[in-house]
Amino acid sequence: MISAILFDFDGTLADTAPDLGHALNRQRINRKLDPLPIEQIRIHASAGARGLLGVGFNIGPEDPGYIDMRDEFLEFYTQRLCHETRLFPGISELIDSLDAQALPWGIVTNKPSRFTHPLIELLGLKHRVTCVVCGDETSHTKPHPEPLLLASEKISVFPAECIYLGDDLRDVKASLAAGMEPVIARYGYLGDSQPPETWGADHIIDHPQELLAYILAK
Repeated sequence: MISAILFDFDGTLADTAPDLGHALNRQRINRKLDPLPIEQIRIHASAGARGLLGVGFNIGPEDPGYIDMRDEFLEFYTQRLCHETRLFPGISELIDSLDAQALPWGIVTNKPSRFTHPLIELLGLKHRVTCVVCGDETSHTKPHPEPLLLASEKISVFPAECIYLGDDLRDVKASLAAGMEPVIARYGYLGDSQPPETWGADHIIDHPQELLAYILAK
């Protein structure tokens, strides 16, 4: 029995890549580099600042200057948080259906709370979402199961009765470790790891509305 749905945020619930990409390209332009096409940025958008700075400048946390670059990226992102960010097509209708059936839904993301909560409000979800767990609210982030287990505790639903919809391998790993059922959003960013069919989830959807059909069929 499925009693609740939990969503990843970037690449699953909302298409945040355009605004994340704008922040990255602003950094590149400031350094006399050509902006990257959004499609090149999009597949890395779920990986946050680390993934985006990796594709934009080929640097990681171990490199000198990374912290300054990260802080600049996050400042630029803060200045343009929700100019082009939108819910993915079909998400609004899916949420309407979940609400109509009194199925609670929540958000579990590695995105820090200082970005997540304002975005949830700007996207009109603040008074609809049952719970939100951000990347800075637990000791561990996905793929560790702790954030998902905290979410199930907040909504008082056993993990085994939750579906977690995500677009990254770490989402599937976290779901399985938490004892939840992972469903992959193939319409999302997907990263550049192995194909989603190899991630270990039993179900993949190409459109948000397919999730409701899957739930009703169980």
